[in-house]
Amino acid sequence: MNREVRIGTCGLRSPRSKYYSSLDVVELQETFYDLPDTDRLRRLRQEAPPSFEFTVKVFQAITHPRTSPTWRRMRTKLPGNLDNYGYLRPTRENLEIWNVFLERTRPLSARVYVFQTPSSMPATEEAFRWVLDFFKTIRQRDIVVGWEPRGPWCEKREWLLKVVEECDIVHVVDPFRREPVKIKSVTYFRLHGIGGGETNYRYRYTDQDLLKLRELVLRCLQFSEKIYVLFDNIYMFEDAVRFRNLVRQPYR
Repeated sequence: MNREVRIGTCGLRSPRSKYYSSLDVVELQETFYDLPDTDRLRRLRQEAPPSFEFTVKVFQAITHPRTSPTWRRMRTKLPGNLDNYGYLRPTRENLEIWNVFLERTRPLSARVYVFQTPSSMPATEEAFRWVLDFFKTIRQRDIVVGWEPRGPWCEKREWLLKVVEECDIVHVVDPFRREPVKIKSVTYFRLHGIGGGETNYRYRYTDQDLLKLRELVLRCLQFSEKIYVLFDNIYMFEDAVRFRNLVRQPYR
């Protein structure tokens, strides 16, 4: 069995060529803020080497309610009742915009789609049913769905395990903050900095941090065929390159 660690960043800045030559993967963030332009995504896929991978952060209208401040960056005029968007609710609005989003991102040939829900999402039995229904409804054979919950949902590990198992999704975590409820054939880590609350984007990872991260990744490789390690901090490119070089050194 071929096992692989793919290392990259959450976001793609210019010049893009340095990402393509120095890293393995980029998780696109522009797809979160608004419905993407299909032609732009097609150009990104064409300009990148065939071995370079794109993953996708899912459109905020599906994960975040209209009261989220990030909605201010959205230019798309959404159909239907705006109050029915967000929080992974299995509403007509969420399900229909997911289908539109999935179709628009097809030119990327992305395998992994990451849903990140905000800390404001309620961790109630009703919300638990929302999530189960939503992920079961959108299940696709040709993509991997990852979910990174925040806030009180992080403590609902029994519910998270049920969602992961019944809906066949990946529990996305920052490994310096918590462990996934279940290690699957695909593992997906998003690193938001150490310290602070859920995020500390100004953090620069130390050599000791990266050595610890390598140990975590090597343990996961006993169970996972593919591990994604995506840095999401101000120094993400530099930290990702350092970690990629470390992972590729012989292990002692």
